[in-house]
Amino acid sequence: MTINTQTNNSWTTRRDAKTKRMNKITHITDSRVIPTDRMVEVLEELLLPGDRVVLEGNNQKQASFLSQSLSQVNSAKVYDLHMVLSSISRPEHLDIFESGIAEKVDFAYAGPQSLRIAQMIEDKELTMGEIHTYIELYGRLFIDLIPTIALVAADKADSDGNLYTGANTEETPTIVEAAAFRDGIVIAQVNEITDDLPRVDIPGSWVDLVVEADEPYQLEPLFTRDPRHITDIQVLLAMITIRGIYEKHQVQSLNHGVGYNTAAIELLLPTYGESLGLKGKICKHWALNPHPTMIPAIESGWVESIHCFGGEVGMEEYTSRRPDVFFTGRDGSLRSNRTLSQLAGQYAVDLFVGSSLQIDSVGNSSTVTNGRLAGFGGAPNMGHDPGGRRHSTPAWLNMMTSEDPLARGKKLVVQVVETHQIGNTPVFVESLDAIDVKNEADLATAPVMIYGDDVTHVVTEEGIAYLYKAKSLEERREALAAIAGVTPVGVRYSPKDIQKLRQEGIVAFPEDLGIRRSEANRSLLAAKNIEELVEWSGGLYNPPEKFQSW
Repeated sequence: MTINTQTNNSWTTRRDAKTKRMNKITHITDSRVIPTDRMVEVLEELLLPGDRVVLEGNNQKQASFLSQSLSQVNSAKVYDLHMVLSSISRPEHLDIFESGIAEKVDFAYAGPQSLRIAQMIEDKELTMGEIHTYIELYGRLFIDLIPTIALVAADKADSDGNLYTGANTEETPTIVEAAAFRDGIVIAQVNEITDDLPRVDIPGSWVDLVVEADEPYQLEPLFTRDPRHITDIQVLLAMITIRGIYEKHQVQSLNHGVGYNTAAIELLLPTYGESLGLKGKICKHWALNPHPTMIPAIESGWVESIHCFGGEVGMEEYTSRRPDVFFTGRDGSLRSNRTLSQLAGQYAVDLFVGSSLQIDSVGNSSTVTNGRLAGFGGAPNMGHDPGGRRHSTPAWLNMMTSEDPLARGKKLVVQVVETHQIGNTPVFVESLDAIDVKNEADLATAPVMIYGDDVTHVVTEEGIAYLYKAKSLEERREALAAIAGVTPVGVRYSPKDIQKLRQEGIVAFPEDLGIRRSEANRSLLAAKNIEELVEWSGGLYNPPEKFQSW
């Protein structure tokens, strides 16, 4: 058999195409550095219609100068781009669709723009790819959503393109690597170009161009919760969660979603948790942004380690001075990584605690409601039982309900909600709005955030439903109804049914856990306002001005 090795195929078409594009801007710069005032012109030269563009914009750090520059390109030259965005957060992220610069989008989260994107989909002003989880979106960057051009943000760069990302590294390395090693073009906006970098987070050989932005990239304190706004009901929810889940199942590694419910848990560890003798037994290892409400627990010795998705405005000095807890570089600044922390939250932790806007009668939940396409972010990554997990911990093993010799444990996936939202809108509903949104937006599947069969516990002010114990779908419905309050789900079952579930340990009310509702009040919080968090930190926490009320 003769093998013909002589072909006319070129195996460098992508590399050749990149070289051709880069040659188009030699009249603008003969180095890696783009003049600030010529960024729009550079994009017009480099971008071609139909290109796939990944724009860094997670829920904290935004490549805001580059997104604004992209929105200013001539739509007669640059059009029909396929945008890949972790978070649709800024107005120009959607302006580019209205102007025709972009045509299709794949994204993970659209909280700040959720109403607008829902309307634009209804008006057919953009084409939907998919609504992703973070890990799903990052994974596809290396498979079928490989970037033509990546637009990212960093703190500093040198003239060779080496990047220092500082405390908010977040998703930058993932985006850069996906583009750099498939001959995509990587452009980084930086706050400063200097030859004195504290450390190199991304090597210059991965970066094609850098530009010093006209102002620092947008950075929002999205994970700061002022304890002043924590209510007595949220304190009760926290007590129920600590006593009925963390203590019961010996939860040692965990992730908290962001919200006042979980902030209350964090602030009760040094007080209520201490009174239960739980320090050193639970809540030792975390996948978590540096929430300011974690400071009292850290300072009082509860926390051994925290790996962060990103940073938090005002927490830079605190994390720098607590290297025994946080992952920090030799320069002292935090090293965060959204992709790796999402994976840690998916596989390495015992428990995820989150919340939702709607939960149906079997535990499916979603933050997508009528007229609001918020997306999911990382909740589905961390809020499911990963079938690939093999390492055993007491909490994971505690979920086993079978004597089968091949039985395995399960990750604890907890939803903590009040039975009604602001405005007395019920959280527990017979059918999720996500089903209507699927039909209206012509989506292939309903945008469910966390599927009910992954949820092990639901906590409300009424008590806990231990769903993992339910022996049938009907028993699962009954358990949820028992703690759903006066909602369409909660009114269907009688006190007699609920009493049976309590006796069997499928439902627990606060009194079943030794909790007095009258004791659930703000006096239990280790810090009752931002000023007290600053005091706990020894002055290391420097909250943004809008949180400084003293």
